[in-house]
Amino acid sequence: MERARSECERRADAQRRLIEERRLASNEARVRQQNLFEQLQALAADPEAVLATLPAEVTESDRLAQLEQVERRIQRLGPINLAAIEECAQLSERKQYLDAQNDDLLEALNTLETAIRKIDQQTRARFRETFERVNTGLEALFPRLFGGGQAHLELIGEDVLDAGVAIMAKPPGKRIGSISLLSGGEKALTAVALVFAIFQLNPAPFCLLDEVDAPLDEANVGRFGALVQEMSARVQFIFVTHNKATMEIARHLTGVTMQEPGVSRLVGVDVEEAARLAVVG
Repeated sequence: MERARSECERRADAQRRLIEERRLASNEARVRQQNLFEQLQALAADPEAVLATLPAEVTESDRLAQLEQVERRIQRLGPINLAAIEECAQLSERKQYLDAQNDDLLEALNTLETAIRKIDQQTRARFRETFERVNTGLEALFPRLFGGGQAHLELIGEDVLDAGVAIMAKPPGKRIGSISLLSGGEKALTAVALVFAIFQLNPAPFCLLDEVDAPLDEANVGRFGALVQEMSARVQFIFVTHNKATMEIARHLTGVTMQEPGVSRLVGVDVEEAARLAVVG
């Protein structure tokens, strides 16, 4: 009976130890359950909903292994910048501001490019129209100044805005060619024809000519004077000359005289008034 009692006590102690172990395990599981429940509440997650998403064959060891793997990856990331969220918000705000600025710049650039294209289009049309009108005037004036021949303008280049303008002239008895191949007098007379053609298109209040007739011969001076006299009805000409034939077309002469040695003075003469006084005298 003593041996049986001892055996029963040994078994009872074993059962008590087992009960204690299971009680501790139950308490530990309850504590873990409470912690997990609080964590799920912090994440605003429903335990039943989370449980429904877990596969049936999932085990704690598998999840622990995954957790350790995630922890190792987090450790490899290095120290955590606790101010990263605030910095991210500041940088996001800065990015939004810069994006708005960029959008404004792109819109302004688009508006500017549209305006440039419109201006280029209008400029091409106006330049082409002006070019044709000046060319027509040059074709009409050149034969009058040279007593024959022909001249015209040519564009050098495909784009009107970037193209150069060449003067092709053919005085009487010569082949047509660039103005650079002409003599000094022919160049001067061709330039006068071009300037007068521009003046006919857009007259200025006055035109100043300085020794334009110097390289011209007598016949060309006469044709030059006749054209200046004709255009003087629309434009006031002020010209510097030493040629008597050119002086004859002037209405008012201004010169420098030296009545006493070393003393110069300006003298002005109204040609029409002088002619009237000469007739009266």
